[in-house]
Amino acid sequence: MSCLFPSSLLANLVWCYGTFPLGPTALPALIRLGALCGRLSRPFLKRRETIARRNLKLCFPTLNDEEQERLIASNFASLGMALVETGIAWFWPNERIRKLFDVQGLQNLQRAQENKRGVMVVGVHFMSLELGGRAMGQCQPMMAMYRPHNNHLLEWVQTKGRMRSNKAMIDRRNLKAMVAALRQGEAVWFAPDQDYGPKGSAFAPFFAVSDVAMELTSFPVCPVQLC
Repeated sequence: MSCLFPSSLLANLVWCYGTFPLGPTALPALIRLGALCGRLSRPFLKRRETIARRNLKLCFPTLNDEEQERLIASNFASLGMALVETGIAWFWPNERIRKLFDVQGLQNLQRAQENKRGVMVVGVHFMSLELGGRAMGQCQPMMAMYRPHNNHLLEWVQTKGRMRSNKAMIDRRNLKAMVAALRQGEAVWFAPDQDYGPKGSAFAPFFAVSDVAMELTSFPVCPVQLC
C-alpha cells in the first residue's frame, strides 16, 4: 500500500494536468504552475539534487557555485513543467497536440523509409521527451527504446499514453528486438545518453567526462527537428 499510494497520486496528478478543460490561452499559465511546483518540490527530492550537482561538477568543472546553483534551480522548474507536459502528451487529443508544434526535416525520415531501410531516430532525455514523442508520433508513428517502470501502475499508464501515437515500446535491454525492427524497415527512437552496459556498446567522451555516451550503429540517422 505504501508503494501504491504515491504512484496513484502521481498518476492522478498527471491525469489532472492532461484532462483539465483549458482554453488555448491558459496553457502558459499551466506551464508556469508546473514550474512553480517543480521549484517547491526541491526540498523533497534531495537525492535528485545531489545527482544534478554531481553531474554538473563532472561535466562543467569550470562553473562556480553560483552558476551551478542557478542551473539546478532551473532544472527543478523544468521538472515541474515536464510533469504538465507529460499529462498533455498522454491525455490530450491529437487535434490539440497538433497545434503545439512544427516539424523541420521530416522529409529526411520519410525518404529513408521509402527505401525500406531501418532508421534510428536519435534523441536524448530532455524534460520535454514525452511531449516530443507524442508530437513525433503524429508525424511518423515509430517504435521506441525505453526502460520499463518498476511500478506496474505507472508502467501501464506511461505505456498507454506513449502508444497513443506510436507503434511499440521496446525494452532497452532487448537489443535483438531493436535490430530486428530496424532490419524490417522500422524507425526506432533511441537515446544514447543511457548506460546499457559494456557488452555490445562503445563509449565516447561526454563534455568533460570520458567513456560515457555510446556510439551508434551503421543504420542511417536522419535529422528531424521539432519546434
